Amino acid sequence: MYDPVLLRTFLAVSHSLSFTQAAAALGLGQPTVSQHIRRLESVVGRDLFIRDTHSVRRTADGDAMRDFASSILAAQDRAVSYFTGSGLSGRVRFGVTDDLALTSVPRILRDFRQLYPRIDLELTVAANDSLQRQLESGHVDIAFVKLPPDQTRGRLVRRDRLVWVGTPGVLSDDRPVPLIVDRAPSISRSFAVEAMDRAGIQYRVTTTARNVLGAVAACRAGLGLGIFLRSLIPAGLVEIPVGAGLPELGEIDLVLLSSRRDPSASAEALTEAILGDGQPLSAEAIGTAATDI
Repeated sequence: MYDPVLLRTFLAVSHSLSFTQAAAALGLGQPTVSQHIRRLESVVGRDLFIRDTHSVRRTADGDAMRDFASSILAAQDRAVSYFTGSGLSGRVRFGVTDDLALTSVPRILRDFRQLYPRIDLELTVAANDSLQRQLESGHVDIAFVKLPPDQTRGRLVRRDRLVWVGTPGVLSDDRPVPLIVDRAPSISRSFAVEAMDRAGIQYRVTTTARNVLGAVAACRAGLGLGIFLRSLIPAGLVEIPVGAGLPELGEIDLVLLSSRRDPSASAEALTEAILGDGQPLSAEAIGTAATDI
């Protein structure tokens, strides 16, 4: 059995390749770090590092131990979380739109799983309108969706603004304006078309995207203007200012909708986790994920 304390010290040294930096990161004295490494090497019967006055390097056995140590500590953390975490159990069927699924939502769900290991979490990623239908039919317990600000349903996570997005220089004096839109029905598509019609601006749909990654790829290819939440503008694309002759698109609410039946304790726990996260839903993966298309 390998002592988790020794393994954590080993990983700190393995990461920094410095006994001094590892000691600072762990809040230990450097002699203690050296002692931990010697004890671990004595247990395994192998040298894990080659060290001299100028450098620290892992041996081949040190490389192997790095993988083993990570797996052992991860398994231990899962066990501790399971037996000391919340006793709440059950199942939550959570739905989220594809663009919001590429924000910090995965981090929130990961933290939720660690806090409530006995709750089975089922995730559905789908279009905004589809999720609302699944909620109504009872196939989803909670849905994280986008709604117009005049709606009174659900619990507001935050309010954002839809903006025109494209590659630098994509907008020219040519008309009609090329648009990249989601498949109907789509709230962003409706906002864009209605805004163009009110402003009397001619437009044409050059791309109808099935998902957010398709819209990102089309925007990056310069096929037209896309419509994104201001906080979720993908990397490599820019907001087209209203001064460029485009109409404002307006604000939109990001809300959590619950099924009509009384929510379970598990569903309420997930709702509170999302509402109480306190961190902006910045775009963590939009922009990089589309590079593989």
